[in-house]
Amino acid sequence: MTKNLTLINQFIDKSIGEWKSIRSTHTLAFQEFENSTSKIFIKHINKKNKKVVEIFKNYKFSLSLDSIAISINWQAISDWDNDDISEGDETILIFLPKDENSGIVLRNKGYTESFISSSNYFVEQNNLHIKTIYKSTVSEERISFLSTHVRSRFSTIRNLENNSVIQTSHTSEIRNLASLKD
Repeated sequence: MTKNLTLINQFIDKSIGEWKSIRSTHTLAFQEFENSTSKIFIKHINKKNKKVVEIFKNYKFSLSLDSIAISINWQAISDWDNDDISEGDETILIFLPKDENSGIVLRNKGYTESFISSSNYFVEQNNLHIKTIYKSTVSEERISFLSTHVRSRFSTIRNLENNSVIQTSHTSEIRNLASLKD
């Protein structure tokens, strides 16, 4: 289990910081696409943080010594909005290793459907794969490091009933190097 924790720890440690995100989302059902830019802030949070404790409580889990908790905050501007209004949010992720290459992720809210959700993850090389099964959809995401300061995310959302692809997206994330100096 230590080996996997090291792998996920390494991946998360590489992800900590401020990122500029450029995302293209394709909603196939409506033949629409959206481009957005975001500032993303990823940081470690203490396992005793009240938000982390609440997530464990919601899942009826006891605090785990092997867990890794992070907070992801973002501010986004979409080309769907006529005004340049920034929308922001936060999600808390708690990684719980199961074996050498995989585990589960507990979240305070889902990526696709906005309620608490858990996901399965596995790490291989410079890639983190996350799969979440919701009430009506399945979300699959792959996050890859292309270099130390560039990440790429691909996601697919499928209809759970018939496995049809509803939405795809690609995101390029570039680390704000100035934030490393603070």
